Amino acid sequence: MNLKRFGAPAVIAMTAALALSSCAANEGGATENGDAGSESTLSGNLVGAGSSAMDAAQQAWIAEFQNANPDVTIDYDPSGSGAGRDTFLEGASGYAGSDRAFNDEEIAAGGFAACAPDSTIIQLPLYISPIAVIFNLDGIDSLNLDPATIAGIFAGQITNWNDPAIAATNEGVELPDLAITPVHRSDDSGTTENFTDYLAQAAPEVWTYEADGVWPFEGGEAAQGTSGVVDAVTNGTGTIGYADASRAGDLGTAAVQVGDEFLEYSPEAAAAIVDVSPFVEGRPDGDLSLELDRTPDEAAYPIVLVAYSIACQQYEDSATAELVKAYFSYIASAEGQDVAAENAGSAPISDTLREQAVAAIDSIQ
Repeated sequence: MNLKRFGAPAVIAMTAALALSSCAANEGGATENGDAGSESTLSGNLVGAGSSAMDAAQQAWIAEFQNANPDVTIDYDPSGSGAGRDTFLEGASGYAGSDRAFNDEEIAAGGFAACAPDSTIIQLPLYISPIAVIFNLDGIDSLNLDPATIAGIFAGQITNWNDPAIAATNEGVELPDLAITPVHRSDDSGTTENFTDYLAQAAPEVWTYEADGVWPFEGGEAAQGTSGVVDAVTNGTGTIGYADASRAGDLGTAAVQVGDEFLEYSPEAAAAIVDVSPFVEGRPDGDLSLELDRTPDEAAYPIVLVAYSIACQQYEDSATAELVKAYFSYIASAEGQDVAAENAGSAPISDTLREQAVAAIDSIQ
């Protein structure tokens, strides 16, 4: 993991910040096992909104955090990453969950209504999950697909399941003479932005569009949210889509070509991409936005979703700051990451990334 955000003098400070954060969590009743603590002094309501892909993790985090802090209520609306960023920007939520970070232009424009004047925002990649390429074909549970073939399918250039490009990497599989129906998100989605970023990086000669949260052209079938895509693929015939891997269920999934091998998705393979990817240049301390490397030289699953927990570094309302700081401390903790892994199939963040996140969370006021 790239350490450029915090230089050598900050190493000792990170360790101290980790200890201080643990103390702060305990003062708020966040015990190691998540049980309600009689010492909790936290109270109030915290509103969050955003990524539907991370909803399962959010609900698990909220349940454990509220159990430890019984006078706190957290409401998270899985309205989609774009809606979540808008809600946070308007000041209608205390934090956002987003499958992409605010970009340079959005940050420069400012106007984050819940933040104090001149406050920066912190963006922490605390949820890491593979995006599965899901499909519905009778009798077929898995297919090997290379980047150009995946791009060709979703670009509408490969239109039948027995196309030679699919057959070439699936010797012995009886592919049906059946039309392909690609399913994509209809809303502004961080999952879509991550998926199209993969297509643009891994198959630029086929996928000629830029990465974007909005599907770039008409065609195929559009569905609202992660649940909508999964439902459309499940209820269709010859359908293919993309969704957070935790939602793949009994659908068929693709093993994606990386180098000379085909990789099934897994939390461990998804986390490997994060560890080889650099941070976005020029961001302030506390903004841990990543430039994900979708064409790795090693065995790392490249279609990965990194969802950010986004907050003000300084809030207009001190009560909101206190709740966000405590809740984010729990999310970033080893316990919080294990809870998400158990309930959402995500990959726990590395110890190095945790130290950097804790230093950022400690700066919230």
